[in-house]
Formats: sequence, structure tokens, C-alpha cells
Amino acid sequence: MKILETDRLMLRAFAVSDALNFYYLNLDPEVIKYTGDKPFDSIEKTEDFLRHYDHYLQYGFGRWAVIKKSNEEFLGWCGLKYTDASEEYDIGFRFFKRNWNHGYATEAAKACVALGFERFGMERIVGRAMKKNTGSIRVLKKLGFTFLKEFNFDGEEGVIYKLDQREFDLQDK
Repeated sequence: MKILETDRLMLRAFAVSDALNFYYLNLDPEVIKYTGDKPFDSIEKTEDFLRHYDHYLQYGFGRWAVIKKSNEEFLGWCGLKYTDASEEYDIGFRFFKRNWNHGYATEAAKACVALGFERFGMERIVGRAMKKNTGSIRVLKKLGFTFLKEFNFDGEEGVIYKLDQREFDLQDK
């Protein structure tokens, strides 16, 4: 099911048929280097994760598959997540290395952030990253996020950037 569309991209709900792409995406050590995640143990475990991903039902939004419209290639994922413990909405993204530095993360995340503010009425969206993850921090800054604070990211130095609804409304869209 299509959720969002940009000039080059279509974002849709995850499907169990995405398992092979998810498996290989998380298998690349450079892709997950700054995430704190481990690779899936098998394609079956990846399928199980996708089958039980409940953020859409629970909150009405979540992380979405990012598909290149011109050739229907699975590029990675991007989307919003709600964390009960911190009562925060965050933007996240992960793309195959071959798709880095093409503006896909910025394009997809910009559409997701707009959806969060405009459709879901979020007041603030944060972005978390390891301090060493300059690529993700650069994307957050391009979107207008500003530094909020540092935090412990699985034993590494982490940073949290934020964008408030009011700041988003002042941006040139």
C-alpha cells in the first residue's frame, strides 16, 4: 500500500516479500555500523520481523519501504517511529550503500517529516545518530533539524537533533 510519493520515490508499507532486501540491507556492516543493530540471522527471521511489524496498526505510521519509481528498485527504508518510554517520535532511514549520496534519504525523510506534522499532528520529531555518523547528521541538518543534546548510544557518543512543528511551519517548503 502506497503511503507517500515524491518526485523520484514511492514509500509503501513493508511486506513479507521485502525479506530478501531487508536481510541483505542489514547484512552490510557499513550500513548498520552506526545503528546499534545486528544483522538478521536468516531470511526466515527477517520474514518473521516483517510479518510482526505492528507500528502501522498501533500508531497509523511507521518505517516504510523506499522504492525508486523509475524502476521499482527497493532502495532501503525511511519513516517515523514512536517510542513509548521517551514519548518521542523519531525519523529514521537506512539505505543500501549503493544508494548513498543520491539525495534519497533527504527526499524520503522530508516527505515523512511533513506527513508526521501535517497528517499526524506531531509537535516534535527527533533524529538520533551516533556522533560519528556524519552522513545521517547531514541529512537531519538539511531537513532543518537542530542539535538538542548528546546521549549514550549503546556505549558510543550519540546526538539527538529535533524539529518542532513551529520551526517546520516556518521553513520554505
